[in-house]
Amino acid sequence: MRLYTGLFLLFLSINLSAQTTLNLSLEHDGIERDYRLYIPANYTGDESVPLLFNFHGFGSNGFEQQFYGDFRAIADTAGFILVHPEGTLLNNNAHWNVGGFTIGSTTDDVGFTAAMIDSISANYNINAERIYSTGMSNGGYFSFLLACQLSDRIAAIASVTGSMTPETFNACDPQHPTPVLQIHGTEDATVPYDGGVLWSKSIDEVMAYWIDFNNCSETPEVIEVPDVNPNDNCTADRFIYRNTDTQINTEHFKVYDGGHTWPGAVFNFAGTNQDFNASDEIWKFFSQYDINGYNPIINTSTKEISVEELSVFPNPATTSVQIKGSITAPIPYRIINSTGQSCKSGTLTEQDQLIDLSELPADLYLLNTATQSIKILKIN
Repeated sequence: MRLYTGLFLLFLSINLSAQTTLNLSLEHDGIERDYRLYIPANYTGDESVPLLFNFHGFGSNGFEQQFYGDFRAIADTAGFILVHPEGTLLNNNAHWNVGGFTIGSTTDDVGFTAAMIDSISANYNINAERIYSTGMSNGGYFSFLLACQLSDRIAAIASVTGSMTPETFNACDPQHPTPVLQIHGTEDATVPYDGGVLWSKSIDEVMAYWIDFNNCSETPEVIEVPDVNPNDNCTADRFIYRNTDTQINTEHFKVYDGGHTWPGAVFNFAGTNQDFNASDEIWKFFSQYDINGYNPIINTSTKEISVEELSVFPNPATTSVQIKGSITAPIPYRIINSTGQSCKSGTLTEQDQLIDLSELPADLYLLNTATQSIKILKIN
C-alpha cells in the first residue's frame, strides 16, 4: 500500500483551515486502486474523527458520486472525513463486486475497503469506532456486503436505491447488531422495489433480515415526510423499527412513486424526491451510533451549530448570488470549487450582499464561513 508521494507532500504544505480534496491510491491484491479523500476545514488532527465511505453506483465513479450524493457541506460542519472510492471495470463498467449482477468479477473490494481504512488511519486521526458506509445503487449493495463481511470495522450502513444480492443475503454473517437505513423508491426501474429478479432481493426481504438480526419490533413507527415540494410528483414515509433495549434501529424511507435517484440531489432527475435530503438523513442516522451501539454525537447538524443562518438567492445562479441573513459583525467567506480549491474570498458586512460569480466557470461550489457551508450551483 502507498500514497502518491507527490500529492501527500503537497498536502503536508496545505493550510488545514481549508477543505482539501486529495486523489490518492494504494495497491491491493496486485491492483492499483484509487480513491478521493475529502478533509473538512475544521480537521486539525488533535481529536479522532469519524470516517464515512460513499460508494458510487454501477458505471459511475467517485467524482460523480461526491456531487450526486453530496456529504461535503455536512462533513464541514460535523467534522468527519469523507471517502469516495473508485470501483474496477467489469465489462467496461466500474463496479463493486457483490455477486448477482456482478457475477464474473474477481475483485476483492472488501479487502480494498479494509486497506483504505488502514491507510487513511495511518495518516489521519480516525475514530475506529465510528466508520460508516453508504452508497448509491451498486454502492448500496456493497454497503450491505460490508455490513455482512466487514462488520468488525463498520459501525452502521445506509443504502440509497441499493439492495442485497442473493449471494450477500445467503452468506451474511455480521458480528454485531448493525444499524441499517434503507432509502428506496417504489418505482425504481433499475433496482425493483419488489425484487422479482434473480440478482436482487426485494426491499421487504432486506428489511425483514435486519429487523430480525437487530431484534427490532416488527411493528414500525411510521412518520409521514411532509410534502414540501409537490412538484416532484412523489411522497415519502419513514418507517422506524425500534429495539427499545439497545436503541439500535432499522429504518426505511419509502419513496412512493420515486425512481432510481438520490432524494434531495441538486441534479433533479425524474423521480427525485425533494421532500427530504438523503445525505442529511443518513448522517443524522449514523451520528447516533458507534460500533458498540447507541452513542450519539452531540451537535452534529448544520442548523444546530450555525449562528448566521445565511441563505443564497438565486440558486442555481448565473452571474451573482445575493446573501441574506442576520450579519451583526463582519464575516469572512471563501468560495470553494468541486476540487477543493479556493477561488474567491471576501467579507460579508451587510445583511443583503451580492457576490459576483461571473468569472467563475460552471461548477458546484461551497460558500464557506467559519460556521456554515452553503452549496451553490453555478450554471452558464
